[in-house]
Amino acid sequence: MNRSLPKVIRTLVLAAGLTLSLAGASSFAQKAPMAPLPSPSGVDVPPPLSVPKNLEAISKGTQAQSQPANPSIFTSAGSDPYNFVSIPDKEASVLIQRAGEQWRVIRNGVITVYGGWLLAIAFFGIAGMFAIKGPIKLHEPMSGNLIKRFSFFERLTHWVMAYSFIGLALTGLLILYGKYFALPMMGGVAYGSFLDIMKNIHNFSGPLFTLSIVIFFLLLAKKNLPGEGDLNWLMTFGGLLSGKHPPAGFFNFGEKIWFWFGMTFLGLVISGSGFVLDMIVPFMQIEYTRGTMQIANIIHSSASILMTTMAMGHIYIGSIGMQGSLDGMRTGSVDATWAKEHHKLWYDKVNK
Repeated sequence: MNRSLPKVIRTLVLAAGLTLSLAGASSFAQKAPMAPLPSPSGVDVPPPLSVPKNLEAISKGTQAQSQPANPSIFTSAGSDPYNFVSIPDKEASVLIQRAGEQWRVIRNGVITVYGGWLLAIAFFGIAGMFAIKGPIKLHEPMSGNLIKRFSFFERLTHWVMAYSFIGLALTGLLILYGKYFALPMMGGVAYGSFLDIMKNIHNFSGPLFTLSIVIFFLLLAKKNLPGEGDLNWLMTFGGLLSGKHPPAGFFNFGEKIWFWFGMTFLGLVISGSGFVLDMIVPFMQIEYTRGTMQIANIIHSSASILMTTMAMGHIYIGSIGMQGSLDGMRTGSVDATWAKEHHKLWYDKVNK
């Protein structure tokens, strides 16, 4: 009995000491931060600084007051941060792209709204001019004497460029504006299928349009160089102020503006930006990131609307807006009366 008592006391003392040791260790563990465990991917990511110290502050609405400058990823999303990803597509590392919202505002605001007004003003202005004044008539009757103006290959290239442009313009306008009028009428499923067809027509017509621009430029660039009569045509606005057509060479100054700025410059800008959007740019290495595609889309849309606006005037004058003007590109020859009134310098040179 006496021998067993010390054993019992020793047992109780050891148990009490072990209990106190565990309690002290637990208290220290609560006060000291625990080192983060290694990440399975091998990339250690620090804990977010935005975790509130008091979780009850979220429900009470005091978290925003105590932590107004929240450094979470959503408050820094406007900086387009490129984080780490292990897949080849580095664009996947951007959670929220600030430039995407800026592109959306420009496309759906500036380009769509102001571009629509520009197209409407050009269309209704031409329609009003035709309704009030009608086509530009010749002052003398047709003579029946024909003068060769364009070769077969020049006309073929022109019509390939013209029809591909019309296809691109119509499908492009449907892509840009279709959701405002076609989508409500057709419904989402039908409009999606219809738009997919329009997009394929647009994409396959683009290279053909570019090729025809380059060929047509090489064929007629020399005849569109500045020459005699251009300054006089510019000062009289092509006879708009005087009512008399000023003498011009093979092409007048207005046609040269369309050739150099409308067809060549805008056409190649549209083609280049379209190649970027189709991701088929040859002879150079381009990273087709979201930012690159958004800039290309803005350039493509703006240049296309401007070229379409100018093309309306060109198509009008070259078809129903002027008597005899379509004959040159339709048959290759023009009447001598037409040539004498509209391109007198060229007419005099031919008849020397």
